[in-house]
Amino acid sequence: MIDAFHLPALFHPPTTTWSFGRGADAFDIRVPRLTPGLLREQVEALVEARERHLARRPVGEIVEVIDRVAHRLLDPADELRVTAERALPAITHYSPAMVHRVLDQMAADWRAGPIRELLRAEFGDPRVLDEFRPAARGHGRQAAFGPRLAVHVFSGNVPGVAVTSLVRSLLVKSATLGKTAVGEPLLASLFARGIAAEDAGLGSCLAVTYWPGGDEEMERAALGKADLVVAYGGAESVESVRARTPAGARFVGYGPKLSFGVVGRGGLSEERAAESACAAALDASTFDQQGCVSPHLFYVEEGGEVSPREWAALLAREMAAVERDLPRGSLAPSESSAIRQLRAHAEFAGGMELHASPEGTAWTVIYDPDPAFSASCLNRVVRVKPVASLDQVAGRVERYASVLQTVGVAASPEATLALASALGRVGASRVTSLGSMAWPPPDWHHDGQPPLRTLVRWCDLEE
Repeated sequence: MIDAFHLPALFHPPTTTWSFGRGADAFDIRVPRLTPGLLREQVEALVEARERHLARRPVGEIVEVIDRVAHRLLDPADELRVTAERALPAITHYSPAMVHRVLDQMAADWRAGPIRELLRAEFGDPRVLDEFRPAARGHGRQAAFGPRLAVHVFSGNVPGVAVTSLVRSLLVKSATLGKTAVGEPLLASLFARGIAAEDAGLGSCLAVTYWPGGDEEMERAALGKADLVVAYGGAESVESVRARTPAGARFVGYGPKLSFGVVGRGGLSEERAAESACAAALDASTFDQQGCVSPHLFYVEEGGEVSPREWAALLAREMAAVERDLPRGSLAPSESSAIRQLRAHAEFAGGMELHASPEGTAWTVIYDPDPAFSASCLNRVVRVKPVASLDQVAGRVERYASVLQTVGVAASPEATLALASALGRVGASRVTSLGSMAWPPPDWHHDGQPPLRTLVRWCDLEE
């Protein structure tokens, strides 16, 4: 029995049981069944705990506590890591190898070194979170204050994103209530319990629980005292939370995003084409294409030593290799059906060329001469589309400007800079090298916004 919640003010909350796995691998998790009154009680306790244990805590001490929990999540023998590796594959339907890699990559970003780099990148002098510090321009002093109470509404597509959100909230000294998703209710709860085990006072400033989305009474109880609301998920879910955010509270929404890859002539020499295909396959396979950073397709420039059609075949070979080392997770019948229908269309459509896993729907690569942007049905299904010049790419994606996010590029430095300038003007918020799309650094501008400065309020002391 695994508890998928952390409610430090509620000693024996009512729960229900969700069952996962089969046979010797079967296990149950307990999920709260809170009433609005119980949720309000926990919210009030969070606000009180912040004043006692968090508001005046040096940010350096908070970093040290987070670092100790991250260390536990990286330790293969630690109970937190063992529980996560055992349960998350069944809960999320990712393969055990994928869960292992996600935990390693994300927990490394929660260590003290990367967090301190994030704080310096955001604030210059992180002590502005503790006290008034000299302003950067030399006029007076300034201090940054996090919200008294932040409520975070998580999505369940990528394990670890919820924990990153909690880390950000703790760094700006906000008491935090996290609402987990039905698709992944566990990892944020394990992290919060780890914080409480390392530092009970800090743990009392965090609560993580689940309730059915759209429950108006529960959401009034959760959001009523919030100074900041952060929401992840589909467009309708994010807008629903925005509509319920109290007047005067700030809202930060991370809705659905589209990402893609680009291979220029500089990445299409005989040697570099194989390297770029290998990097692209890893980007398209990580998170089984479920992340906002996952590429839906690849634009490949014509006129290189390797043609776009030939590069598609290289990509297919590399997708097969990744599948051997990092298998895709299980799919719902509707997801498998969507892939089979797309494959059937590609087989009979003029000009297309289909490359597919010989058994099942593990991966699919489609060479498609139509340059129009096409969103994938996900689960390791990508198109390769030719473009005469990289100058054409921005125009192909311009209609999706509001939802563009990460672009992975394999091209010469000069071509990459020109492409980044064009895509930045269109709406992309991150341009990186192929092979790095899945793992943005902790200090990236998340959907174009600074991850910590977005959360704080500034006070200037004039002298």
